[in-house]
Formats: sequence, C-alpha cells, structure tokens
Amino acid sequence: MKKFQILVLGLVLITAFSCKQIKKDAEKASEEIEETVDQTVEKMEPKVLTLKMEPKSDSNVMGEVTFTEDNGVVIMKATFTGLSEGEHAIHLHEKADCSAADGTSTGGHWNPTFQPHGKWGAKEGYHKGDIGNFYADAQGNATVDFKTDEWCIGCEDDTKNILGKAVIVHQGVDDYTSQPSGAAGTRIACTGIIR
Repeated sequence: MKKFQILVLGLVLITAFSCKQIKKDAEKASEEIEETVDQTVEKMEPKVLTLKMEPKSDSNVMGEVTFTEDNGVVIMKATFTGLSEGEHAIHLHEKADCSAADGTSTGGHWNPTFQPHGKWGAKEGYHKGDIGNFYADAQGNATVDFKTDEWCIGCEDDTKNILGKAVIVHQGVDDYTSQPSGAAGTRIACTGIIR
C-alpha cells in the first residue's frame, strides 16, 4: 500500500511540474508571437516626413514637401507658390543646412555613389539627388511628384538615406549635362530633411 501511495504521489508531482512547464512554454510562445506582430506592424506602417520650404536669394517661393516611405519606395510630393512661370530644377543637396541666404550652405547635389550629374535614370550616371525639372504655371504654382526605390528614410544604407539632406529649388532649368550641377542657377527655396 505504501508503494502505491508513493507511486500516486510521484505521478501527481510529475503532472504538476509538467503543467507548470507547459504554461511557461505557452507564455513564452505568446510573447514571441506578440513581438513578431509588433515588428511586422512597425515595418508595414509608412514613414512620413512633411517639411516647409523657405525662400532663398530674395525670392518669394514657399512650399511644402512630403516624403512617404512605404514598402521600400519613397514618394516625394511637393507643392510650391511664388515661382516665376516656366521650368525650374529641383534637387536633393548633401547638407540639411538652409542657413545661408542664398542656400549655398546645403553644399552640392547629394551624390553618395560618385556618379556624373545627369537626368534621373540615365545610363551614363546621375546623382541620387538629381530629381529633375518641373513646370510652374502663370500664377507661380507648381506640384512635383517623384518616387523611387533608390531612397529611404532613416535606413542604415548611406547611399539611400535621405535624412540629413536638403531639398533645393533653383530659378533655372537643369540641362542634365553641365557638370557637376546642371547649370540650374540661383537657389530660390530650401528645406532640410531632418527627422
């Protein structure tokens, strides 16, 4: 009889220990699933930066630029007022510093891959900041829509990360051939891309 009681007691202890371990394993699995879901949701949520353009070189140009990164693609949407009618160049420059009255504190075009200046996508090469030209209407208003998978917002790839750069609007047109900047002329609006 004593052996039987010991056997029953042993089975009860084993069962109790097993239940505690199963509960512990279930809690750990639940935490891991929750963490994975949180990371997935974070990756899925688009990153959005909205910035105000400020006039430079005694211009009246104002505007707003929004960058949205979603699924590895950055979309840039910009609206401007106060421009002269016609074409103007827009580029990303290497420094998010709009302190100079003429915008030159932003440095040259952002060119992390050391390519010649050119039209975006040209087989001869182009800067990662060579966005191109856009048209302003008779009232001085303009919209720019641009998207690329060659940029990112805050990633660890220095050849793609646009944080710490500046958006510059030029008075003139980018000719896509003059080195190193396309002879686009005076910098008339600026914003630094700082998160």
